[in-house]
Amino acid sequence: MKKIGLLGCGAIGTQIALAIDSGKIPAKLIQIYDQSKDSSNKLVSKLKNKPVIVDNSHLLSSGSIDLVVEAASQQAVKDVALSVLQNKKDLMIMSVGALLDESIFEVLIEACKEFNKQIILPSGAIAGLDAIKSVKDELESLTLVTTKHPKSLKGAKFFETSNINLDSIKKQTMIFEGDAAEAVKLFPANINVAALLSLTGLGSKNTKVMIVAEPNTDKNTHNIFANGKFGKISITVENVPDPNNPKTSRLAILSAIQTLRQYCLDGISIGT
Repeated sequence: MKKIGLLGCGAIGTQIALAIDSGKIPAKLIQIYDQSKDSSNKLVSKLKNKPVIVDNSHLLSSGSIDLVVEAASQQAVKDVALSVLQNKKDLMIMSVGALLDESIFEVLIEACKEFNKQIILPSGAIAGLDAIKSVKDELESLTLVTTKHPKSLKGAKFFETSNINLDSIKKQTMIFEGDAAEAVKLFPANINVAALLSLTGLGSKNTKVMIVAEPNTDKNTHNIFANGKFGKISITVENVPDPNNPKTSRLAILSAIQTLRQYCLDGISIGT
């Protein structure tokens, strides 16, 4: 049975831990870490099988761990990912936006090769990455349009220099248009799907991203448009926000759980 270390005890990390604890994921949660000790203690209190709370994030990959699951932040990926691979553990990353930093991406790719370990990226809150990956060499354009309620966008770095007041938005409003690299920097907790899509397809500079604030929606909606020699792909995903964190779609959590299940199980593997 695979042994797991968990980095981040927020909405996603908690649901992954509960899925392991219930047996939905056939694994053992051995160690956890969160910057907030209170969050770590709160999570442990919900579990029948109590993991160890380690004193710092680098200790997560110590001992007989098979995989570290990151469910914390882009900064956590930058701080910890390399040491996990150097400790010869696999790594699952939820904060995929960190990988759009080319220097980090290249270092981690080389570390995977050197230490014979893998980095796993769940599909998250979107669908169709298997199709986009299949037509990568024939792609000519790739666009993501993400629509969320204004409250789901609050706290993003973008608003530090913008004069947009989210509380005053009364109708559907385009608040950002640019490439995936810009989107991930300015909306680090909202648009990891843009990073995934760009890594799968045309790269961060050639993947167009639009972010729309819609006060009359209760969904997080992602529309993907891909064109090329192969034809056209149009994908729409309407996600219910997680009740504990509206910035996170429920599908992102379910995707993480299924990806981890697939990692822990032998047998037939369907799709990506």
